[in-house]
This record gives sequence, structure tokens and C-alpha cells, in this order.
Amino acid sequence: MAGPTTARRGGERNRKPGPKSSAGSSRPPKGPGRRPARPRGRTGGRRPRTGRSGPLAGLSRRTRLVLAAVAAALLGTAVVWALYGSGWLRATHVEVAGTEVLTADEVRAAAAVPLGEPLVSVDTDAIAGRLRAKLPRIESVDVGRSWPHGIRLEVTERQPKAILEKGGKFIEIDGMGVRFATVDRAPAKVPRLVMEAPDDSPGVRHFGRARLEREGVRASASLPADVRRDTLVIRVRSYDSITVELTGGRTVVWGSGERGDAKARTLTALMKAAPGAKRFDVSAPGAPAAAGS
Repeated sequence: MAGPTTARRGGERNRKPGPKSSAGSSRPPKGPGRRPARPRGRTGGRRPRTGRSGPLAGLSRRTRLVLAAVAAALLGTAVVWALYGSGWLRATHVEVAGTEVLTADEVRAAAAVPLGEPLVSVDTDAIAGRLRAKLPRIESVDVGRSWPHGIRLEVTERQPKAILEKGGKFIEIDGMGVRFATVDRAPAKVPRLVMEAPDDSPGVRHFGRARLEREGVRASASLPADVRRDTLVIRVRSYDSITVELTGGRTVVWGSGERGDAKARTLTALMKAAPGAKRFDVSAPGAPAAAGS
């Protein structure tokens, strides 16, 4: 019968050894110059190739540059042909916008856009010049290409600020004093310009009749919008004697066409302060006056 010492020894022999501590390890320590082993992949530890692959892999750098230049030249040729030689990008129609008195057909006829020509070669500046020359009512026009087949004309018409009656017809004049149209019927809500300065008057001799006319139109253009709607006549007797006649028998002494913005502000305030007045004097906007009732 085994004693306790023998049983203890047998148990120790049958027990599996556990992990050894670093102190009791039998492996030799790694040296300072020794590298850890790399895990091997499919390449067996060899570095993969970094060379080019593909159809141009075997070509030299110079050959690849030549081929790239040839490709760019071919692409440029194709673009030029598409713009100028093909039938894809040609002007086939004209769009008109912004007209009020003029009709779209009148604008198209004056523009004379060369339909059928390559859209890229259409001279937009020439079209704008033809429109301004043939249709003085046009103040400005924006001519643009509407790809792939159109030309777009964005028209801004002149607005009459005064009309001058002559020979039973009415000449429309814009805010810059440009006579741009003659019509048979006076447009509504546009004041009539009356030139009362004699040809031998000092004002006409010094400034000229055309300058006095522009001063009258300048005064009309400077009027507040609500006052302009009530304006019937603008009388010009000399350079610094312009009178505005309103509905209801009211009169505004405007003076010259200068300082129009200041006079307009003063007139608005004066009419609010004296709503029943019949005569308003803003010829000197710093010292206005109102009278009558």
C-alpha cells in the first residue's frame, strides 16, 4: 500500500504542465539583432512586381507621348468638324423675348440671322448692330446662342418720357432725349412736350433747340412716378424755365433740368404738406414754395 508520499508523486506526474513563466522558460532569449520571422503569403515572401500592365506596358515613354498627342489631335479635329462641318449644330430658329410694341416677326426680320449656318460662327455682335440700326425703338438687345440650334434675342425697348406733336403725328422721345418713333396716336399717360422758346431767343441761340428739348424730357423723366401719371404738358420757355402742368389745374415750376432727383423728392414732400395747393415751386429745391387752393 502506497503511502501519501507515493500518491502525491503519482498525481504530480499525471498532472499536465501549465505554461511556464518567462523566468522558468527553457528557450534562449532573442538576441538584439535577430528579426521576427515574417508570415509568408502566396508570393512566398517575395515582393510583388510593380511594373506597368496593359496594352501600352511595353512602349517607351516617348512613344506613349506621341500616341497621346495623336489622340488629342484627332479629338480636336472631331470637335471642330462637329461645330463647323456637321449638320448637328446649325442655326435653325430664332427666339425673341422682351418685346412690348414691336412684334417678334419685326425683330426677326431686322436681325437677319443666317439660318443654316453653323451656330458657333453666327456673328452675334453684327445681329445686335442690325437691330439697333433698323429698329430705333430698341434700346438694348442681348443676342445669345441657344444650343444646339437656336439664336435668342432678348430685347429692351425704349420707353417714351415725352411726346412732341408735329404735323398731326406724335414723336416719342425717351429719357435721354432720343427720338425713336413716330406714331399716329399719342400713347396714354405720356406728357406732351411744348417748346415755347422762339428761335431768336437767347436760350435757343446759346444752347440750341435740341438741347432745350432734351432738358424738357430730362425734367419729365425726373418726375416722381405718381406725378408723371398726372402730367399733361411740359412747357419749355428757356433753359431754366420749365413748367409742368398737371391734372386738376395744378402747376409745378421746375426751373432747369438740373438736380432732378432733389427736385422730385422736394415735390413729393411739398405735395404731402400742402395737398390742396395749385402751384408748387421746386426750381430751388432748398427753398420750395406752395400756393393757391
